[in-house]
Amino acid sequence: MFSIIIPLYNKARYVEKAIQSVLIQTYQEFELIIVDDGSTDNSLQIVQQINKSTNQQINIIIQANFGVSTARNNGVKAAKCDYIVFLDADDWWAPTFLEEIKALILEFPEGAFYASSYFKVKYGKNISAQVGVPDGFEKGYFDYCKAYAMSLWMPVWTGAVVLRKDVFNEMQGFKPHLKLGEDFDLWIRIALKYPVVFLNKPLSNYNQDVEVKNRGIGRLHKPENHVLWNLDYLVEEEKTNADLKQLLDNLRVYSMFPYFLNSATRENAKIELAKVDWAKQSKMAYEKYYETSIIYLKIKQRIKFYGSWIKKQLLKRL
Repeated sequence: MFSIIIPLYNKARYVEKAIQSVLIQTYQEFELIIVDDGSTDNSLQIVQQINKSTNQQINIIIQANFGVSTARNNGVKAAKCDYIVFLDADDWWAPTFLEEIKALILEFPEGAFYASSYFKVKYGKNISAQVGVPDGFEKGYFDYCKAYAMSLWMPVWTGAVVLRKDVFNEMQGFKPHLKLGEDFDLWIRIALKYPVVFLNKPLSNYNQDVEVKNRGIGRLHKPENHVLWNLDYLVEEEKTNADLKQLLDNLRVYSMFPYFLNSATRENAKIELAKVDWAKQSKMAYEKYYETSIIYLKIKQRIKFYGSWIKKQLLKRL
C-alpha cells in the first residue's frame, strides 16, 4: 500500500534509527526506497549493510548530489504503490504510524494527503507540535491554511505525511531549485485543490538536534532558492482567500527577519514585506522585527544565538 522514500545525504549518525523505525512498523505492506544523494560519509555503506541483514528488501538508488527535492522525486519515480510516504534520514516514526494512517485513509477516503501530528525533538526533549486545530479536534478534514496561520507550526510536516501518488505526479512533485520550503510549496499547492486529513496524535519525530550544516533551515538562501520569493502563482488566490493571505503574511513577517538584517538581502526582504497587510499583524510583532535600529536587532540576535548555544551545552550535560 505504501512506498516509503528516504532521501539520504551524509546522515551516517542517524540513518539506522530512521530505517529501524520503518522496519518495526505494525503494518508491513510497504516498500522502502532509499535515495542516496551523493553522500560523502559512510551513510550508503550503513544502508547496504542493513539491507543485507534484513528480510525486508530495500530498494537503494544512488545519484549524484542533486539535492533533497530531486532525491524525493526520483524515489517517487521508482515507487510501485498508490500512496507515497516521506521520511528524512535523521527522523523516525512511532511503530504504529503506518497502521494509523491506513485507518485514516479508510475513514476519510476523499483526502489527497494525510498527516499526523509530531514531536519536535530539541535538546533531546520531545515537544508536541502546537498545530492550530480547534480544542478537542482528534481527526478529520481540516483547513490547512487556517491551521498553519494560527500557530505557525507546520500542520503538515514532511516526516508525518502520506499522499496519493497520482496527486504527487499531477503536481509534478518538488521543485528542485527550492532549497528552503520546497515541502511547503508542494503542500500548499495540494491543499488549495484537494481535501487534507489530519490526525491529532504525534506519531513522528522531527529531529532538530542535527548539526546546522546538515539542515536547510538556520542559514540564508538566495531569493531564487527560498519559497517565499517563489509564490507568484498564488498572487490571484491570495487576493480572495483570506486564510491563505494571513498565512503568507505571517510567514513573511517571521521568515524575512534574518534577510532584513543582512545588508545583501535587505532590499529583497523589503519587497516581500511590502506585500504584508500590517493592519492584521500585531503591532508588537512589527516593532519587534522591523521598527527598531538594525544595529540593536543584530546585537539582540547575537545574544539570542549564544544563549541558545549555552542552553544546548547545559542540557547535554544533564
